[in-house]
Amino acid sequence: MPPSCCGCLSQYTHHHLVAFLLTFFSYVLLHASRKTFSNVKVSISAQWTPLVQNDTLSPRKTWEDNHLFADEKQATLFLGALDSIFLFSYAVGLYLSGVIGDRVNLRYVLCFGLCGSAAVEFVFGTVTEWLHFYNIYLYCGLWVLNGLLQSAVWPCVVAVMGNWFGKTGRGFVFGLWSACASVGNILGAFLASSVLKYGYEYAFLVTSVVQFAGGVVVFFGLLTSPKEVGLSLESETGLSPVETDTDSHRPLMSDEEDEAEVEGYGRRYQSVQRPDEPPAEPPRAIGFCQAFCLPGVLPYSLAYACLKLVNYSFFFWLPFYLSNNYRWKEAEADRLSVWYDVGGIIGGTVQGLISDFMGKRSPVLAASLALAMAALVGYSHSPNDQVINAVLLAVTGFFIGGPCNMISSAISADLGRQEALRGSQEALATVTGIVDGTGSIGAAGGQYLVSLIESKLGWMSVFYFFVVMTGGSIVFIAPLLIREVRAMWRDRRALRRQL
Repeated sequence: MPPSCCGCLSQYTHHHLVAFLLTFFSYVLLHASRKTFSNVKVSISAQWTPLVQNDTLSPRKTWEDNHLFADEKQATLFLGALDSIFLFSYAVGLYLSGVIGDRVNLRYVLCFGLCGSAAVEFVFGTVTEWLHFYNIYLYCGLWVLNGLLQSAVWPCVVAVMGNWFGKTGRGFVFGLWSACASVGNILGAFLASSVLKYGYEYAFLVTSVVQFAGGVVVFFGLLTSPKEVGLSLESETGLSPVETDTDSHRPLMSDEEDEAEVEGYGRRYQSVQRPDEPPAEPPRAIGFCQAFCLPGVLPYSLAYACLKLVNYSFFFWLPFYLSNNYRWKEAEADRLSVWYDVGGIIGGTVQGLISDFMGKRSPVLAASLALAMAALVGYSHSPNDQVINAVLLAVTGFFIGGPCNMISSAISADLGRQEALRGSQEALATVTGIVDGTGSIGAAGGQYLVSLIESKLGWMSVFYFFVVMTGGSIVFIAPLLIREVRAMWRDRRALRRQL
């Protein structure tokens, strides 16, 4: 049984807190800017299509005045295509940035992704509107670049968190920390809705400026690992007692290694090498193919592909769905959509804590996903009542957003620190990039399918599609679930024999 959360938290230093907050708010700002696009889709669609048909205008004049599309359906399909373009480039970037993050200073990569993405979003949403310049190819090119730049952020922040926080209590700590995406969605929704009355370009302006400023703060304030302040990287940093578990991978040490008392933050550390010995070689980064073949990486990656498709469909399309299906105002739909993220915050924290106490992740995931299928069916039949809709949204977010947060953070950190990696410590960013990249490929294909299914069959068919994909994620983790359940039964039998 793991130590209590209060006991774990009491062992952390202010360096742990700073690392937690800076990585947390880095992704909050990134998701806030990303959420802006989904929150202003109705306004963008209206700007790209004719608002009033005028028979006195020639067809060419009507096309030029209304910029891009002749009707809302074409604009909706293009918005779905932009989501897919973004996620495909994001997925490709994740495979690359994970490898880069294990070889280049994480702070540099993180700052470059935040500031570069902010600049691209400013051009996409603000500059083009100010100049009244609308071009399909420009939008596609900017969104490809935005996906590549944003992909640099997640592997880096997970790797920094993995450096600072050990396996003990990781489910709770990472469950709480992984609320950053949902908090970013909430912040983005409120920022967008507060300035939307002035024009959607100001929503992009505000979020991109704040994100750029956050990147500057990260560059000057983030410590990427404990060794930058003289703490031992091999230790279960911040957790009592200070020791290396089987999932933390120490460099080779001398057989004559002496235990030394090191003054600093009230902890005992192991001296890595004797003073008269030559310096040890730094840990080498693991290869991409090696990381893909690690135990558990492929099943969780495929499960995350199915689950992220559903989660990101809510992310990209929920305000649009609420506004069009229930005829609520766009600002009201933006504010109501945050209840899905509230459920995800609570779900990720609670389910991470439960998995810590159980010592297993997959049983908690499977149970949550099974209940998520029922929650999706229930939400698809929600009446035209904002209170009931908000409650059903929170429940759905609890059972979908919670598992998403666990796989992308705590489980990715577990996979990047497993026993098979002993001697090669630099693998966490690569593994995280693989898991999140595979998930983003599934999400990318799903976004265009959502717009296509909705235009052909309606929103009810979209929700049944979500149910099928959620069931698919359970299928992919089934072998891991069976293995962990068997291990739990074996442990229980052994304990009974001892008693």
